[in-house]
Parts: sequence; C-alpha cells; structure tokens
Amino acid sequence: MRQLVCWATVLTSFIAAGLAPQTRFSRYFVAAESYETVGTADLNKDGLTDLISGDFWYENDGNSQARFRRRHLIGNQKRFDQYYDDFSTIPLDVNHDGHTDIVTGGWFGQTLRWLENPGPGKEQLWKIHDIAKVGNVETTRAWDIDGDGTVEIVPNNPGHPLKYFKLQSDGTFQQFDVAPTQGHGLGFGDVNGDGKGDFIVSDGWLEQEDKQRWILHKEFGFGTASIPILVANVNNDRLPDLIVGQGHGYGLHWYEQQFQNGQRSWKKHVIDEKASQYHVMEWADIDGDNQPDLITGKRFRAHNDKDDGAYDPVGLYYFTNQNGRFTRHVIAYGPPGEGKGTGIYFALADLRKTGRPDIVVAGKDGLEVFFNEK
Repeated sequence: MRQLVCWATVLTSFIAAGLAPQTRFSRYFVAAESYETVGTADLNKDGLTDLISGDFWYENDGNSQARFRRRHLIGNQKRFDQYYDDFSTIPLDVNHDGHTDIVTGGWFGQTLRWLENPGPGKEQLWKIHDIAKVGNVETTRAWDIDGDGTVEIVPNNPGHPLKYFKLQSDGTFQQFDVAPTQGHGLGFGDVNGDGKGDFIVSDGWLEQEDKQRWILHKEFGFGTASIPILVANVNNDRLPDLIVGQGHGYGLHWYEQQFQNGQRSWKKHVIDEKASQYHVMEWADIDGDNQPDLITGKRFRAHNDKDDGAYDPVGLYYFTNQNGRFTRHVIAYGPPGEGKGTGIYFALADLRKTGRPDIVVAGKDGLEVFFNEK
C-alpha cells in the first residue's frame, strides 16, 4: 500500500510539473517485407483491427502470441529497383458495398488507384481500379477538403498540378484543380482561422475561397518538406502554426505564425536537427495526457542511401510539447534492426482495445507494431 501511495505522489508531482512519465512501448515483429506504407481497418468484420501493407493484409485474431501472423494475399504490387510502386494505404469504402477498400498511388506508374475488397472469406486478388493519371505520386493523403464530413484523396505530385479527388455516390471520383504546380511536401488545415481548410505546400499556403478558387501566399520555403506538413496551435496563442520535417535532409522544425502591423510572418523554431529524413509524421495524443504529441522518425533509405544522413542510426520517436518546447522520447533507436525507420506512411490504431493508440510502422526495414503499454 505504501508503494502505491508513493507512486501516486510521484505521478502527481510529474503531472503538476507538466512532465508526464514516458510512455512504454512493446515491440512486435510482423513481417520482413520492404513495403513502405501501412494502414489499418477491420477487413473481416470480426471487430478487430487488421493491418494492410503492400500485397498483404495481416489478420488480427486477438491471440497475443500469434497476432498478425496469418496473412492474406491481395495483390502483386509492381517493383521498380528497390521500391514497390505503392506509396500510401488509405482505407476507404469506395464502391459503398460495406467493405473497406484501399486507395494508393505510385511514383513510377504515376497513377492514383484503388483496390477493391472482395469481402470477408474470399481469398482472391483484389481488383485494381485506376482513378487518374496524376504524375509521380510521392504519397497520398485523405483530408476533408470541402467540410462535408467525407474525406477527399490528395496526391502529392512534385512538379505536377495540385488537385484532389472527391468520391461520388457511384464509386467514381471527381477531380478538383487547386494550383498549377506543387513541390515536395503537402499539408492541410485552417491556417488563417476562417473556418475553411487551406493547403500548405513547400513554397507557401493556398487559401481556400471555394472549390474553384485558391489564393497562394508565398510566405516561406520549406524545401523537400514532410508529408504531411502539420497545422497545429503549438504554443497555445490561438494562431495555427506549422510543423515541418525535412524528408530528404536534416531537420524538424515548427514555424510560429506571427502578426505585426497586420502582416503575417513565420518564426522558425528547432524541434530536432540531429536526424535526417523526417518524411512522415502524425499529431495525436500518444501518452494519454489529453495533449497532442508529435509522432515521427527517420525514413529508412528514402533515396536508397543518397540522402544526407543516410548511414546515421534510424529512429522512431514521439515528442511531447509544452507551449512550443518539444521533448524527444525514443521508441526505437539504433542501427537498422535495432532502431526502426518510418517508411512513407504509417498508422496509429488501438489494436488490442486498450483505449491507447498503438503505432504500426512499415519500411524497407520491415513491418512492426509498437504496442502502447502506458
């Protein structure tokens, strides 16, 4: 009893100081495949969340000793040198049949496409449907662009026009054009607080007036920025800020939105400059303190050892935030096999119904789950 009281006192002191104890994760190996994207959904309607990555979906049977061991072939993604032409895993019931399909796209094939789920118990390849030829797909994201409660599909196509695709009632997609070109890096959120979402690209942000009109504000230059670029009120000043990683170089920063004499500016703050290839990130409460955290890490061999820091250790982290002061917490760090690379698209999901989000990470160094044990 005395130990419980002592621990409660320590915990209370931590919380009062704004220093919650670090969340513990248990690491679980799923597969040695080298796909760089993973998503989650209940594919067989058993109430448990499954994994989808590349050519397979991995069944969550609830058995702690054999979870995700049973895998099912869904396709044969084309391989180009050391890449599979599969750069996202967006769960979406495209044809409205009650089964979760997958939206993806590829750099080499330059095509946005969806894979049709045949339904539970049917061991067959998923039919591929092309959505549009869009240009090289760095990755794709799902955001509710028009505010109707349904997500749209947005490919990041460096050097090609920025557009998004709206799912129609008949299972087809309507294309909406936003800007004549885009660079590496893409985000979405309400930058100016007008209640409408805006796009953030590598050389500015695009203010949404309506579906047909977007105004570019060239207020910064982010280089080969992360996907996504996050929009978040980092320092609790009621102004949205931006969190940006460098996808193919060193650096993770947040940009504070400021106003002086009616003019908007962006002040750069360092989160971490010791790691490279911060290509993907999520903003969510991972430690259970009801405050969002930054979950990210180094993409393993993004350009096949041609990026800055390619031979540095790989790492997966979460960063807690106190009014713009970020603290890094290591989930897995070290040489490949000891650390863990993030790939290009990872997922957060409660895989064991604990009420806590787990982290599912794919990459050229394999597919693994980090169970949240807080």
